[in-house]
Amino acid sequence: MAEHPDAAHHPYQLLTPDVVMDALASVGLYGDGRLLALSSYENRVYQVHLEDGPAVVAKFYRPGRWTTAQILEEHAFSHELMAEEIPVIGPLQLQGATLHQFGGFSFSVSPSRGGRGPELDDAEVLEWIGRFLARIHTVGAAQPFASRPALDLPTFGIEAREWLLAHDKVPLDVQSAWQTWSQKAIDLIATSSDFIWAGGQKYIKSSNVGQTADPTAGQARVKLIRLHGDCHPGNILWTPLESPPTAGPGPHFVDLDDARTGPAVQDLWMLLSGDRQQQTRQLGALVDGYEQFRNFDRRELALIEPLRTLRLIHYSAWLARRWDDPTFPIHFPWFGSSDYWHGQVQMLQDQVEAMQDEPLCA
Repeated sequence: MAEHPDAAHHPYQLLTPDVVMDALASVGLYGDGRLLALSSYENRVYQVHLEDGPAVVAKFYRPGRWTTAQILEEHAFSHELMAEEIPVIGPLQLQGATLHQFGGFSFSVSPSRGGRGPELDDAEVLEWIGRFLARIHTVGAAQPFASRPALDLPTFGIEAREWLLAHDKVPLDVQSAWQTWSQKAIDLIATSSDFIWAGGQKYIKSSNVGQTADPTAGQARVKLIRLHGDCHPGNILWTPLESPPTAGPGPHFVDLDDARTGPAVQDLWMLLSGDRQQQTRQLGALVDGYEQFRNFDRRELALIEPLRTLRLIHYSAWLARRWDDPTFPIHFPWFGSSDYWHGQVQMLQDQVEAMQDEPLCA
């Protein structure tokens, strides 16, 4: 895929180190000149060392992605979680606010916390994470989001697919195959899992989950709650037991930028990897920890593969929509090639097969 002709004029081209430092100075924080760009594609995130304090993390939100109300709702959720002593890293209150404006950008400032990736082959680590996810979901279930969207089939599947096709993002030599298999996947999600996930609904119908002869089982409802939303291993920092007490040992959850409404299992399945046997073992440890604090509705296990499929389709649309951002062609040079899309077709075929298998059990 060729570089977008307006890439040089993307808003983030104006976010120079001087602008970052001036933005922090506008809220009373003065950097000592050391600035490190952290791994983030959707937003721009920097670790900044201060002249008279510990390092902070400054996050500059992608213009036009979220409304101010939606960002503030994310901040409020993180503060709810921190008030319950759940190790979530949320924005600091500076000059009476968590969200600030400078140079045409909305930004927030958070404490800087170190950590490594969690050892997801360790059952004790997974149980520990599961316990905290249950606590996050207990807070998440207490009230709904008012402004932030739901993880739903129309947005993550149907609309993303239609956008890719309408904007000719799939090469002609693979377009027919991708169109066929993406439609098969969406139809399977819609019919076999009854994903009625329209934004704002409190529940989704889940008629095929659970093994029961109860004639009313087809009307079972899976509750939607406020979620982290993007709980992959990169958004969990693990602090070893020997770390300083101020850091606290165990997992720290970062980046609630994708917080939205959805089923609880959305925050569990991205921590699974490997073959079916490995994923079953990992899922069992997560749920063992989870159920020490909150019941887990096992009917949601039937949603893992549909959620994985939706993420697959949505990810391609996300990359294509961000191609005018100069950092995307640099970091994703393989995107848009015929090889990429042939690989997507194969993964969709695999997902269609996986969605027809028995769900994982825990």
